[in-house]
Amino acid sequence: MNAPDLPSQDLSCLWHPFTQHLEWQGMEPLVIHEAEGCWLIDGEGHRYLDGISSLWTNVHGHRHPELDEALRIQLGKVAHSTLLGLTHPPAITLAKELLRRAPEGLTRVFYSDNGSTAVEVALKMAFQYQQQNGAPDRTRFASLSDAYHGDTLGSVSVGSIELFHRIYRPLLFNGVALPAPTHPGTPEEESMLARGLELLDAHGHELAALVVEPLVQGAAGMKMHSPRFLKTLMERARELGVLLIADEVAVGFGRLGTLFAMEKVGVAPDFLCVAKGLGAGYLPIAATLAPEAVYEGFLGDPETHRQFFHGHTFTGNPLACAVALRSLELFESEDVLAHVGRLEAHLAGKLETLGRLPSVASICHQGVMIGIDLTSAEGTPFPPGRRVGHQVAMAARGHGVILRPLGDTLVINPPLSMTMDEADVLMDATYAAIQDVTGSTS
Repeated sequence: MNAPDLPSQDLSCLWHPFTQHLEWQGMEPLVIHEAEGCWLIDGEGHRYLDGISSLWTNVHGHRHPELDEALRIQLGKVAHSTLLGLTHPPAITLAKELLRRAPEGLTRVFYSDNGSTAVEVALKMAFQYQQQNGAPDRTRFASLSDAYHGDTLGSVSVGSIELFHRIYRPLLFNGVALPAPTHPGTPEEESMLARGLELLDAHGHELAALVVEPLVQGAAGMKMHSPRFLKTLMERARELGVLLIADEVAVGFGRLGTLFAMEKVGVAPDFLCVAKGLGAGYLPIAATLAPEAVYEGFLGDPETHRQFFHGHTFTGNPLACAVALRSLELFESEDVLAHVGRLEAHLAGKLETLGRLPSVASICHQGVMIGIDLTSAEGTPFPPGRRVGHQVAMAARGHGVILRPLGDTLVINPPLSMTMDEADVLMDATYAAIQDVTGSTS
């Protein structure tokens, strides 16, 4: 029997996320059959370095033997049992270990399944807490400009990337957008900080919470701000009685060199939202961490109906919790954060060379998160119709590397386990792909 024609079957039956299928139908889909370490393997055995950690989720590499073992052991016990009216050991143990490592003051874990719902949970918790605890006028939320917090309607409402969000505006609630800088430590950042403080002072009385992506706004094209910028905003918000939501879905679990980005900011949030790296790229799992004071704000006699009205069928799935727990243990047993520090320095050296290409306008880099802004040799943006970022990402496949652009910003975000030799392959392929498409040389 002939092997199935999987690319044509894909084209006939799948609907891919964030994909224009008029274009997709003219392409030959790359079908990944296997993975090993930092590499993805297609049906013909071609290997591709996973330069985006399978959309920023993979932490320790694909098919890590200890994570595989944790999954197999849990499969021998129970694959799923609800947390509605029941509990189970993996959910309990993972919650305790998350809280032990989390910023000070967080004492409760509410599980969900992805980053959007982790943020959605925090928004609903903050709103309901304010309503039930003496602040019914606090009905709005503040976030940073060019924010992306997920794709459910609540998380979209606190987002402000026009390309992703404008079509849904009639469905959304209105928030307060605080200006966010493009690069940290610049006069632009100081000006935006001053304006952000003014907006907080003007709207603080009506805000339930301020939600931020700490230090790196990933989907905005790796826009970065300084710890001082964020700390100043968050401290002012707290003085005004506004709850603080840290969306660490993208930046958490070592991406910036610390387990959580808020460690660098120096502020303990009221809510910490995590997903992506929490499950190490194995299974969908997310969590929203909250303090005891917020938890107690939902306590009351059953007839008062103060409980949190949110749930999910697969909340705290035992398989996902078991893998996430073993992943946390690997951070210590494999000294992952120390390796990230070495990998960050190594990547920085390679980026110096790449930054000399005339078509590279600027590079943002923190931890293993990298944004490379492409421009014409004359320093002007490429016409959008040329889709240069997309072309470079496709060209990188010819050099054995998977990249994904955000417009004309190349995004690099490799597994934390990537070796220095693999990092060289990643950066050399990126350099070559940019040259292939733009014809520029350093």
